Amino acid sequence: MGAERLLEEAKMYEQQLIEKRRYLHQHAETEFDLHDTVAFVKAELQSMGYEPQECGKAGLIVNAGGKRPGKVFLIRGDMDALPMAEQAEVDFPSETGKMHACGHDMHTTMMLGAAKLLKEHEDEIEGTVKLMFQPAEEIFEGAHDMIEAGVLKNPDVDAALMIHVMAGQPFTAGTVIVSDGGISAPGADYFRIHIQGKGCHGSMPNAGVDPITVAAHIITALQEIHARELGLIDEAVLTIGKIQAGQVANVIPDTLDMEGTIRTYDEEVRAFIKQRMTEISQGIASSFRAEAEVIFGKGCPVLKNDGELSKCAAQYVTELLGQGKAFTQGQLLAMAGGGKAQKAAGSEDFAYVSQEVPSIMLALAAGEPAKGYAYPQHHPKVKFDESVLSPGSAVYAYTAMRWLEEHK
Repeated sequence: MGAERLLEEAKMYEQQLIEKRRYLHQHAETEFDLHDTVAFVKAELQSMGYEPQECGKAGLIVNAGGKRPGKVFLIRGDMDALPMAEQAEVDFPSETGKMHACGHDMHTTMMLGAAKLLKEHEDEIEGTVKLMFQPAEEIFEGAHDMIEAGVLKNPDVDAALMIHVMAGQPFTAGTVIVSDGGISAPGADYFRIHIQGKGCHGSMPNAGVDPITVAAHIITALQEIHARELGLIDEAVLTIGKIQAGQVANVIPDTLDMEGTIRTYDEEVRAFIKQRMTEISQGIASSFRAEAEVIFGKGCPVLKNDGELSKCAAQYVTELLGQGKAFTQGQLLAMAGGGKAQKAAGSEDFAYVSQEVPSIMLALAAGEPAKGYAYPQHHPKVKFDESVLSPGSAVYAYTAMRWLEEHK
C-alpha cells in the first residue's frame, strides 16, 4: 500500500466525511449518553461490512484485517461532546444544547474514514487493526470503562494510537505533531472537600463551629504542599475552583463544600498529594472542632508515550504527509531555537490505555487563527477546519498498517 495512493483515496471521500462530521456536530451528546451518536456510528460501520461489538456502557469496537497473522494495533477516537451551548458561527450548529467544543466529532469522523480505508485494504493488513470508538472522554471515564469491558483483549492489543485535533494554533491545517517518548499529558483528579461545622447566628460565633473559617485555613495550607513538600522538579497544580456555603449574611452555616482539581506529571507525586490533602484537611478541621472529608472523584493517570512507537509514528506520518506537514515535538523545539519541550496541561483519558500498552498521541492542526480559527478547544466559539478530515483518516489507517507491516 503506497502512502500517496492512500492519501488520494482519503481525499476522494472528503465530501462524505464533511457530511458525517456535520451530522455528528448537530447531534452532539455527552458522557455515556450517546444514543444517537452510537446508532449513527454503528450504522456507518455496518454499511462498510463491519460487525460492531458493543463495549462497556457506550463504546464500540470493530476489527479490520485478521486475514494474515500478525500483531494488533489499536486506533482510538472519542465521541462525546461538552455540556455547553454553541456560539460558533457555523451553518450546522448543534441542535441539542450541547457542543463538540473539543473536536470529538472530528475524531469520530476520521475514525470512520480510517475504517473505510482499512476495509478496502483489508487483504493487505499484516495482522489486525482494532478501532476503538470511545464515550465519556470529557469526564475521564470512557477509556477505563472500555478497558474494564475488554477493549484491549480478544485479540490482545500490542500498541495504540490516538489523534487529537487542535484549533487556534499557528500551524498549517493538516500538520501533525508526534509526541516524543515520555509524559505528554498530566494525570488529573477531581475532588470535593466537605466540612461539617455547627451552624449558629452570626452574632454568637462562640455557639457554633464556622466551616468557612476552617475552609480558609485548609485552602491556604493545601498550597503549602506544592510550596514546601514537593521538590523543584515535581510539577503539580492544585486548584480550588468552587466553594459553596451559607445562604444569608448573618448566619454561620452548618456545612461547606469546596471542589477542585489536581494535575501532576508523576504518579507517585499524584498519590502523595492526595494523601497529604486528606491529612491536612482532616487535621485542620479537627483543630477547629470541625470534621472534614476529602472525596476524590473522576480522574485519569498520566499519558505515557512509548519512545520506540514515537519514532515509528514520526517516520510513517512523514512518509504519508511529507516533511513540511509532520514534526516531532523535539523537531519543533529545535526549529524554535532549543529549550525545554512543553507538556500539555490538559489531561486525556487515553492515558488509561497508555498505562497498559505502548501508546502514542498525535496532534493534528485543524485551524489557524489568521484564517478564522482563533478560538481554542472548549471555547463556545471554537471552529475546526474540515479540510483535515481526509488526511486525518489516512494518518490513522496508514500508521496502523505500517506499524503492523514492520512488526510481524
